[in-house]
Order: sequence, then C-alpha cells, then structure tokens
Amino acid sequence: MQKQKVVWLLLLFVTTLFAEEKEVVKKVVYDLTTGDIATFERKVLSGIVAHHDFYQSKLEELKVRVMVHGDAYKFFIKDLHDTQYAKEHALVAKQAEFKKRLKTLAMQYDVKFEVCDVGVRMRKLNKKAFYPFVSFVHSAPVGLIDAQYDGYAYLPLH
Repeated sequence: MQKQKVVWLLLLFVTTLFAEEKEVVKKVVYDLTTGDIATFERKVLSGIVAHHDFYQSKLEELKVRVMVHGDAYKFFIKDLHDTQYAKEHALVAKQAEFKKRLKTLAMQYDVKFEVCDVGVRMRKLNKKAFYPFVSFVHSAPVGLIDAQYDGYAYLPLH
C-alpha cells in the first residue's frame, strides 16, 4: 500500500512538471492597408521581426497573419512594371529588397500573408502577379473576422 502511494505521488509530481512547461502562443492579425513605404518598412518588415524576437526571448511563440488590402497590394506583386504601380519609382527601386524580406518573414518566421480577393478583382489585378507565398481570402473583413474568432489579436496598420 505504501509503495502505491509513492508511485501515485511520483506520477502526480511528473504530471505537474509537464503541465507547467506548457508552451505559450501569442497570435496577432495585422490589418495592413497602408501604401506608405516608410510605414510598411517600419511596421511590417522590421516590426514583425522585433515582435517575434521579443516573444521568443520570453520563450513564447508569436503567430502572425497579415491581412493585405487597401493600398497595400503593391508590396506583394512580383513585377510592378506592367501594373498601375509602375510609376512609383521609390517602390520599384525597393521591390527586390522587399521581396527578399517578405519571403524571409513567410519562410523563416512563418508569417501568413492573406490578400483580399475582392480588392484584387476591383483593382483588376492578376492573382498570378502576386508572390507565391501569399494566399487569398474572400474579403478582408471575412479574413479579419475569422482570425479574431480563432483568437488572434487585432492590430491595424494604416
């Protein structure tokens, strides 16, 4: 009988240890509508990395989704030359850098970029023109509602 108590106490202790090591996962959906290059660089390209690194330093995980709509489509198009954005020379000059940094966010930081399909059609953009690491959602509001329903905190990036 005494041996059984020791086994049960040991089992309880081990279970408690594993329960305390539960991984903490924070989730955020960014509502990206800005077409401003400086804001995009600061809040998306640099900001997401900084937030990810902050939570990682606390041994927590950060899951990120970015809902792309409004004036932000242009940052996710492979080749701007045959688009309405071709005359934005500052953007065209930074496009190769942006592609590399966005791909890093998608591949190394597991950031999910979701593009509003309704806006793509309204602007007469071709889905094939977008980077392969983006996905399309019916509309930005639907994507934002779904993300929040799934427990993602909402942060606007205007």
